[in-house]
Formats: sequence, C-alpha cells, structure tokens
Amino acid sequence: MSETATTTEVASQYAAQVAGDLERNAQEQERIGADIATLQEKLTVLQHDHSVLVNIQQALASTVPAPSAETTTVPSPRKKTAAAPAGGRRSRAEKTTASQGRAAAKKPPAKKTRAAKAAGKAAAVKSDAPTLVELVRRHLAAQSEPRSAAEVTAGLNQAHPERTVQTTVVRNTLEGLVAKQHAQRTKQGSSVYYTATGAPGPIAAPEAATQAEKSK
Repeated sequence: MSETATTTEVASQYAAQVAGDLERNAQEQERIGADIATLQEKLTVLQHDHSVLVNIQQALASTVPAPSAETTTVPSPRKKTAAAPAGGRRSRAEKTTASQGRAAAKKPPAKKTRAAKAAGKAAAVKSDAPTLVELVRRHLAAQSEPRSAAEVTAGLNQAHPERTVQTTVVRNTLEGLVAKQHAQRTKQGSSVYYTATGAPGPIAAPEAATQAEKSK
C-alpha cells in the first residue's frame, strides 16, 4: 500500500508540474504573438514612410541641376633664364623676346565675336524669364474652373514649349502655393484640383516683358 501511495503522489506532482508548464507556455506564446503583431504594424508604417521619402527625394532631385565639373588649372613650370653674358651685353634671343613683348602690349584687345554677343543677349533674356512658380500661378489664375496638376502641366507645356515641365514638379509648386494661401486645394473622389485665390499681382510685370521680348 505504501509503494502504491508513493507512486500516486509522484504522478500527481508530475501532472501538476506539466499543467503549470503548459499554462506558462501558452501565456508566453500569447505575449510573443502580441509583440510580433506590434512589430509588424511598426514595420508597415516604416515601409510606407520610406516610400514617401523616396518619392520626395526623386522629385527634389529632378528640380536641382547637376553640378558642373570644376577644372583646376595647373601652372606650367617656370623656365630658368640663362645667365647674362659677360660685359653686360644682351643676347639676340633676349632682344627678340623683349621686342615681341612690347608688340603684344601695344596690340589692342580683340573685339567680342558675334557668337559671344549672341550668348550674352540670350543670357539676359533668360534672366528676365518668369520662374516656374510665377508661370503656375498665372496659368491657374487665368482658368475659370479648378485644374489638376496634370492639366496645369499640359497647359504650361503648350504655352511654353521651350521649357520642359514635369507633373511632379508642378504638383509640388501647387502645394507650395496652397501653403502660402495663393491657391486653394479641393478633392473630388481620388482627384485633387487647384484654384487660384487671387490675381497674380506683382508677377504681371515679368509676363508683359516676356511678351514684348517675344514680339521682337
């Protein structure tokens, strides 16, 4: 009887220990599952933010011109001059060099070529051209109905074929005008439309100058 009672008691202890281990295991699984769900949600948010930041970076890169390569001019080594001959007489080579230097000093400066003048005139005309913000604002103010970023881009490319305008850049410009309260944003379904909130005002003068330049 004593051995049977001892075996039963040992079995009861093992059963109680196994039941406790099972309960702790289930609780640990539930805790880890909750942590995994939280981390998965954070990972989804981070992936979405990464996509948005990549799109913004690409849009900004398209508006910044590529830096031009700088060239460094290395001065040529100086030539050693020969020692003056005895008696203070100058050699024939020195006399020839001195005469060439005087002739070069008396030569009048060369006149600007026609190509240089044309390049200067083109640069002056380009500096007077309106900025993209001015063009977008004027185009939006001239419309009687709200326009999307794609419609504004198409209108600018048609009115100014010499300037290549991208929809992403125009959309960023429109959002900047909205932030400055120069334009208003409205949403119809999944589409976004923009409307000017007033006359362009100070940017009308550059437009008149541009039209006068084109008439020439």
